[in-house]
Amino acid sequence: MTMGIRLAEAYERCRLLHRHHGRSYYLATRLLPAWKRRHVHALYGFTRYADEIVDRPGVAERAERLAEWGELLAAGLRGEPIDDPLLPAVIHTIRVFDLPADDFAVFLRSMAMDLTIIDYPTFDSLLDYMAGSAAAIGTMMLPLLGSVDDAAAREPARQLGIAFQLTNFIRDIGEDLDRDRLYLPLEDLARFGVTLSDLRAAAASGEINPQIQALIRYEVQRARHHYALAEPGIALLQPSSRACVRSAQRLYAGILDEIVRADHNVFATRARVPTLRKWSLAGRVLLAEAVSR
Repeated sequence: MTMGIRLAEAYERCRLLHRHHGRSYYLATRLLPAWKRRHVHALYGFTRYADEIVDRPGVAERAERLAEWGELLAAGLRGEPIDDPLLPAVIHTIRVFDLPADDFAVFLRSMAMDLTIIDYPTFDSLLDYMAGSAAAIGTMMLPLLGSVDDAAAREPARQLGIAFQLTNFIRDIGEDLDRDRLYLPLEDLARFGVTLSDLRAAAASGEINPQIQALIRYEVQRARHHYALAEPGIALLQPSSRACVRSAQRLYAGILDEIVRADHNVFATRARVPTLRKWSLAGRVLLAEAVSR
């Protein structure tokens, strides 16, 4: 097998992971220039595969596999031959865009936190986790997307990553509880008089009480705040990348709209933006960007 074929297969594996697990973001990447898409798929594949490692059973086995994968990445970046179905694409993308290795190390640190930490007492402690699991992904993506001012665009990129992850945390409370994890700050639960038992009961019954409804409403508002902090960064991106990021922003924010439509009950059904609405949103964004140029 030649290196070219192996690299192409690695990119294709990353693309398939992205298409299967990140449908809204995958749709948004269709608005990027073709040559950029595979690099976005590579970064998604890297983050998704690490997430799958930490979601497997057995803490010791997960820790060992995550450490091994991080060592393989480091070895590949040193130019050593490695045997992995995804990492050749990731390493190629890192080299093409000269991505900082620190972002990948910080990301893997947050993934390691998932092996032992099951909840977060404060929003600040959750932000420490998201510095690697979400904000670092935003800064990884920035060189791929390109901007007119990298320094000014960096913090909005971090905020958009945080906004996306907060949206996932709210939508997936029930799924995370099944893994014995909670990504809502415990101080927020206490503020609204909600216990972990209350959330587990809601996940089992599909019904929520007024206290849980108020809690979810608060978390939705917090996520929207981070979308607002990210907004100024979109105008700083290269024109060819703006439609992609604007679409991703609106599609993910649309999940929050669906949660609100469900009266903030995230347990009765999984909040999704309907397919036709996704395509309509993406089309409107593409048209608006074309008119503005």
